[in-house]
Amino acid sequence: MAPLAELPEREAMEFDVVIVGAGPAGLAAAIRLKQLDPDVSVVVVEKGSEVGAHILSGAVIDPIALDRLLPEWRQEETPIKTPVTEDHFLFLGPAGSVRLPNFLMPPLMSNHGNFVVSLGNVCRWLAGKAEALGVEIYPGFAAAELLRDDTGAVVGVATGDMGVGRDGEPGPNYQRGMELRGKYTLIGEGARGSLAKELIAAFGLDESREPQKYGLGLKELWQVDPALHKPGLVQHSFGWPLGNGTGGGSFLYHLEDNQVVVGFVVHLNYDNPYLSPFQEFQRFKTHPAIAPLFKGAKRISYGARAITEGGYQSVPKLVFPGGALIGCSAGFVNVPRIKGSHNAMLSGMQAAEHVVAALAEGRSGDELAGYERDWRASDIGRDLKRVRNVKPLWSKLGTLAGIALGGLDMWTNTLGFSLFGTLRHGKPDYAATKPAAACKPIDYPKPDGVLTFDRLSSVFLSNTNHEEDQPIHLRVTDPTLQKTSEHDVYAGPSSRYCPAGVYEWVEEADGPRFVINAQNCVHCKTCDIKDPNQNINWTVPEGAGGPNYPNM
Repeated sequence: MAPLAELPEREAMEFDVVIVGAGPAGLAAAIRLKQLDPDVSVVVVEKGSEVGAHILSGAVIDPIALDRLLPEWRQEETPIKTPVTEDHFLFLGPAGSVRLPNFLMPPLMSNHGNFVVSLGNVCRWLAGKAEALGVEIYPGFAAAELLRDDTGAVVGVATGDMGVGRDGEPGPNYQRGMELRGKYTLIGEGARGSLAKELIAAFGLDESREPQKYGLGLKELWQVDPALHKPGLVQHSFGWPLGNGTGGGSFLYHLEDNQVVVGFVVHLNYDNPYLSPFQEFQRFKTHPAIAPLFKGAKRISYGARAITEGGYQSVPKLVFPGGALIGCSAGFVNVPRIKGSHNAMLSGMQAAEHVVAALAEGRSGDELAGYERDWRASDIGRDLKRVRNVKPLWSKLGTLAGIALGGLDMWTNTLGFSLFGTLRHGKPDYAATKPAAACKPIDYPKPDGVLTFDRLSSVFLSNTNHEEDQPIHLRVTDPTLQKTSEHDVYAGPSSRYCPAGVYEWVEEADGPRFVINAQNCVHCKTCDIKDPNQNINWTVPEGAGGPNYPNM
């Protein structure tokens, strides 16, 4: 690529607040900013081709944040149409299942009053609300670079250049990105976002915190037989096909219009490099308690996304000079509840309130210390504190003992105390992977194309597309290390942990060759998290690249 001095200058636009990511956190922040001060100028930049294109979640939402942000929403036409009617918890064995009585579950696990939704459609609706208030939303533009002033404070972001060829040189349709400058910048990219990762490292935001933990969530949307459809049924399970030492579980939610979402989460601190989360998901659907629902059904869509799971102990410092982290960029998911959108919205609203107060005082570019100070005493902090030991107990003791003691801890937390204090997570997920020599390969059955599928046909349903003649956005820092360690020591787990078939080791006459099929990438970020050497760095591709999820 041409030296920076030879490139045309980027156009710049000035705003009071720049928000990265049109997810629940970013849109809630934008709406709240405008509610508090209609004169505040707000821009939201979104890498998906449209708002909602990259949104993937279960989802059962707790309406606590919606009720505060948009109190009249229940009287309006919205995509939030299906209240939870039944709440089931199952433990699966290889051939059977046991339903756990609801009265044994801690009260906070109840889904009474919640709604089954497509979170992508909820975000599309929220975007309309934001635009009606005067928020500018730019979909199809990936925030690729942080802008910093002479003191190091963040003063906005730059979108990625367009029309750069695979060789890194400007092509015939080359166009420089745009600078979006703001007095404050809110980062709401979701789990393991590239800018948040850079900020956490640059400002040491994770110092004195536990390592962030992650899961990989895989999801399919199906059209099922109307006779088997039960609108509002919510079912969660754990157990088979995962072994006791591998954390994870499933969700199965009945939406409107005979649609059912089925999903599977694998905690990324698993140790066997031969494990494939995608294949475990396909096996799960064959269980006798699950498979009958999909008889004669049609699969409509597929997607995958990393989930933050560290919770209370792993939330980094939220503020830095010039901005703040919000939503899943900060890690506000409640793991046992499998919910994060309510906390994401609440965090966006809290950050917005502190931004407006700062702007009213004539401030800019400083730390929003009040946001960092207040979140643990807020509904977000209370929600996460009550479940803070579930994940570490699960990780240390395995599924059966971990869930039992985690449940007990949630019960005692309703009384205001914990038998365990606050447990630590220990090592990060990538460090949990064992060398292949210490593990047994897993023989997965071939897909039948009716209930179980391969990854490439699944990626097709995600409508994933990238401009092929662009630099590969998945960057290997040391290609030699990838061969000597990822391949030779760990047996190439990238070819299995990736849910989209991006990575493969091709055996050739002169040895194995690492192939990156970047056009398949669904932006789940698992490679950035799980590579045992942290040798793969996920960066944003050219704007609008990636999945285009419908109704997900």
